[in-house]
Amino acid sequence: MSESKRPVHAPGPEPKPAPLIPEVLRLDVSLKADPARVLLRPYSTSGPEQARNVVSRVLALPEPELDQCLELLLQRFGHRHREFLHEMLRRFEDISELLSTDQDLSESRRAILGASFCSEYSLECAALFNPSIVEHPDQTGLPKGSLRVVLSLRATGEGHISSITFRSAVLDSKGDIVVDPPSRFVMEPKAIPNPSYQQPLFGRKLFELGVSTAFARRVVSVLDEEFTLQDLRNALQRERWRRRNLTAEPDDDPTVDDKILSVALSNYEVRFRPDQELSERVIFPVTPSQRNGIEDARFVRFEDGTYYATYTAYDGRLILPQLLETEDFLHFRFITLNGPSVKNKGMALFPRKIDGLYTMLSRQDGENLHLMVSDNLHFWHESRIIVRPRFDWEMVQIGNCGSPIETEAGWLVLTHGVGALRRYAIGALLLDLNNPRKVIGRLKRPLMEPLEDEREGYVPNVVYTCGALVHAGQLILPYAVSDSATKFARVELKALLAAMT
Repeated sequence: MSESKRPVHAPGPEPKPAPLIPEVLRLDVSLKADPARVLLRPYSTSGPEQARNVVSRVLALPEPELDQCLELLLQRFGHRHREFLHEMLRRFEDISELLSTDQDLSESRRAILGASFCSEYSLECAALFNPSIVEHPDQTGLPKGSLRVVLSLRATGEGHISSITFRSAVLDSKGDIVVDPPSRFVMEPKAIPNPSYQQPLFGRKLFELGVSTAFARRVVSVLDEEFTLQDLRNALQRERWRRRNLTAEPDDDPTVDDKILSVALSNYEVRFRPDQELSERVIFPVTPSQRNGIEDARFVRFEDGTYYATYTAYDGRLILPQLLETEDFLHFRFITLNGPSVKNKGMALFPRKIDGLYTMLSRQDGENLHLMVSDNLHFWHESRIIVRPRFDWEMVQIGNCGSPIETEAGWLVLTHGVGALRRYAIGALLLDLNNPRKVIGRLKRPLMEPLEDEREGYVPNVVYTCGALVHAGQLILPYAVSDSATKFARVELKALLAAMT
C-alpha cells in the first residue's frame, strides 16, 4: 500500500488532566460535646483553715443525719459515676491527714468527708475536637473488609482545660464509619511517678528549659546517676536548707524549686482497669506542666506495634511538647522530649524509621513545616525547614495535621494552612519515601475548607485534624469544626495522589 493510500486515523481525545482538588465526601456522622459526661475531681478549699472548718463541721454531725445525707448523695450522684461510694471513700483517704483524731469513723462519715472535697467536672462541655485516628489493637469479630479504630479527641471543659478522651468505631469495606455509643461514665486513673530518672539527662533537660541557676546545678550534682522522685525531693530539701542557712546566695528565682520538681513529675505513668470501656478512659492534666491542659494529641501506630502520641502540655505560660506511648490504651507512659529542637507545637512522628533514624515533622518557628531526624526517640537536636507558606490560604502559617501516611507514591502529609482572618484550611503534600526532606507533590488549593455551616464555634472559621488513615482505598479523615465538634470525611486516595503528582 502506498503512503497516500494509508488510512487516516483521527486523533483521540486528549487525556483529561487530574483535577486540582479531588472530591471530598463529608459523612453524616458527628461527635458533639456531652455535658452529662462528668468526671469526679478533687475539690480544693480556699486554704487550710477552711479545709479544717469543713472537717470539723462533718465530724460534728450526728450519725443519723450523716446516714440521711449519704443516702441523698447516692440518689443524686450514684447513677452518674461508677463505684460512686468507693470513690468517695478513696477521696477520704486523700484528705485524712486533715483529721486531728485517730478514732474510727463510720462509713457514712468517711464518705461525707470525702464528698465534701470532691466536685463534678464536665470535661467536654465546651468542645470535643481535634481528632486523630489509628487502628485499634483488637480486630477480632469483625466482618470481612472492616476495621476497628481508636479515635482520640481533645475534650475541653470549664476553665478551658483540655484532656484526652477516646471513642471506638468501625469502618466498613466502603469506608463508612459507625462510632460506638460512649459510656455514660468517665474515670481517670491515678498517676504513678517514674520508678527512676537518669541524672545526666535530667540535668540536660533543666538546661534546655532555662532552669540553670547555681541552685539547680547543685541539686543535680548531688543526685546519683540513677535517682528516684523521693531522692530528688530530699536533694531539694537539703539544698533549700543550705541556701537558707549556709550561704548568702540571693534567691533570684524563687520558683526554681517548683520548676525542677515539675520536670520530674512530667514523666509518669497511668494504668486503666481492663474492665473500663475505651470511652470511659480519660487522661486529665495531673502534673504542673499540664495544669492548663493536654492539647492536640497526634497518635500514630509505629512499625513495632507501639502507639505513640505527641502532644502539647500547657501550664498557662510555657508550652512543653511531650510524648505519650502505649501498647494497649490501658497503660500509658508520659515522657518529656529533649533537645534544642523540642519547642513550639505541632510535632508528628513518622510511623517507621527511615534509614535507621526516627523522623518527625514539627513547627519550631510557628510558621514553617520542619523535619527532624534522630537516633533517639526522646532527643531531637536539629530541624530543617522543608515547606514554607506559599499559597494565599496559608499565608500566615503552615503546619502538619498528624503523622505522615505511607503510600506507594510517597509520604502523604495532611497540612493546615492559616490565611486571612485566621481562617484554617486542610491541605496535602507528598514527600519522597526515601528522602522525606524532598517535596514531590503539593495541592495548590485546600483539600477541605470550612463550609458555611461549619464556620461558627468556639474558634470560628476552622477545619483541623490531628491524624487520618487509609482504609479500603479511601483516606478516612476525622476533622474538627471550629474547635467545637468533630465530623468525618473521606476521599479516594488514588484521586488525591493524582492531584499532587
